[in-house]
Amino acid sequence: MKFVIVLFALFAVALAAPAAPGGEAQILRSESDVGPESFKYDWETSDGQAAQAAGQLKNIGSENEAISVTGSYRFVADDGVTYEVTYIADENGFQPQGAHLPVAPEA
Repeated sequence: MKFVIVLFALFAVALAAPAAPGGEAQILRSESDVGPESFKYDWETSDGQAAQAAGQLKNIGSENEAISVTGSYRFVADDGVTYEVTYIADENGFQPQGAHLPVAPEA
């Protein structure tokens, strides 16, 4: 559950980011569905930012209860390059992937 709170905090920070040069970003799409055992959201702004995620509670009622989340986010950095990260977050931790992220050598 802590992860969901952190995820929504990051979502709020992304929406509060400075406006794009030349004006404020407009929300192009914003959808969400939050339930007691799952959630999903999807949003996009006119300045190139976007995010989507879906989470599902696993092992409900057990001491191993955990949330499993898959998602992605995209933003345009100050250098003008669009970066995109896809991720899985579950009992194994946060596992991001993106063309700009370093990859650990195989063990």
